[in-house]
Amino acid sequence: MIRTCALAKRFGRVDALRGIDLDLASGAVTGIVGPNGAGKTTFIKILLGLTRPDSGVVAFDGQPIGADVHYRSRIGYMPQIARYPENLRVGELFDLVRDVRGADPAHPIDDELIERFALRELFDRPLRVLSGGTRQKVNAALAFAFHPDLLILDEPTAGLDPVASATLKDKILAERQDGRTVIVTSHIMSELEELCDDIVFLLEGAVRFAGSVREIKSTTRQTSLERAVATLMIREVA
Repeated sequence: MIRTCALAKRFGRVDALRGIDLDLASGAVTGIVGPNGAGKTTFIKILLGLTRPDSGVVAFDGQPIGADVHYRSRIGYMPQIARYPENLRVGELFDLVRDVRGADPAHPIDDELIERFALRELFDRPLRVLSGGTRQKVNAALAFAFHPDLLILDEPTAGLDPVASATLKDKILAERQDGRTVIVTSHIMSELEELCDDIVFLLEGAVRFAGSVREIKSTTRQTSLERAVATLMIREVA
């Protein structure tokens, strides 16, 4: 679904991305990993159309995204920290996002997470009174609500209690089963090992590994994803 070719982005003297060539498979969960400053956030912002690359191409379903923003209606995005207007009520936020996305009011949203997180009973509450964990539940429910073909989830379980975290991970796996494409970033390697089919390891703006979870463990001769990624990091900086 997503293919990048020679993708590059520079901020001042810093090469945030250096010649990224990737082919992210449809119907799979891909984890993007790497230390802080590796280029993960820049890569995601380019996919979302929030930042333009200096050079290279991003293709969505075979079509270069360029200046065409319509592809973004097919993406569900869950940022690590969502910032919404504090005066809005939870229900108003869902209505606002529906309007911004141009979603058909007659077309039902995916309300599974709304129900499982018991958010409907909070629809009349202002966002400013919600706890951080509840805001994260709202954030997750919005990402899945409009039946996106591509889900981009940035540290999705941050701030969630164990029950809510398990619920969200079940939802991610169910979406993959239904053929949706998912990109996840997380510093919790055990979580990625549970969810992901493939791993992309970025370091200093370059791809140092792209392949299956099984391949990265085999390549590094490690039994866990955490130790496999740590081994690659040590090799690359040595």
